[in-house]
Amino acid sequence: MSAGNDVVKRQQGRRVLLLIAGIPLSMMLAATLLWWAVAEGQFDIVGAVGTANHGELIVPPKSVSQSTFSDDGAADLLWEDLPAKWHLLIVHRGELCEAVCQQQLYQTRQIHIALGKDFNRVGRVVLTDLPADAIAVTSTAEAASEAVGVAPSVDATLADWIAAEHAGVTALTLPLAEMEQLIPTTLAPNGHWYVVDPAGWIMMQVANDLYYKDVISDLRFLLKNSGS
Repeated sequence: MSAGNDVVKRQQGRRVLLLIAGIPLSMMLAATLLWWAVAEGQFDIVGAVGTANHGELIVPPKSVSQSTFSDDGAADLLWEDLPAKWHLLIVHRGELCEAVCQQQLYQTRQIHIALGKDFNRVGRVVLTDLPADAIAVTSTAEAASEAVGVAPSVDATLADWIAAEHAGVTALTLPLAEMEQLIPTTLAPNGHWYVVDPAGWIMMQVANDLYYKDVISDLRFLLKNSGS
């Protein structure tokens, strides 16, 4: 009788373990199906559940996982080669990094620092259509008025500026035609930068003039609820 009870208990234990093991898998499958439905326009997640975020959700989200980038104009690199974390993405076109470009670098740096204990869960990326060492950072009165840190010299390049003022930023390059397909100009007005999730989805755009505490609130909500 005791042996029979032991067998039943072992069988019950296995069922519990299978159930526990199946929960994460089920959640992952559900999340994948949800993202697919949103990406394909089959499900309006914003309309269904509403939103309390301050940044603007991009529906459907845009995936960067299929693009091949150049790492600062050198080696080919996929988004999945970056650390699996949330990223603040600045998109810049052209050969001059002027006031808006400099302000976005400064703003994302200050927001990143303000995340405190969550600092290492977030990275920063600058995506340009030219190598960073071919983009000039101009010193202008407008840039100075935005308190973007130490004023760049007239001869500074974006690569120099990142090394001097924005250590840890990853500079990626994508040809303009591919950038337009990935992030059309209509999706990338100069006054915005973006939030990319750990799976490589551009899922939110943030206006330059959005109050920094509201941006931090959005990011902390995402970090708290994503587990990534």
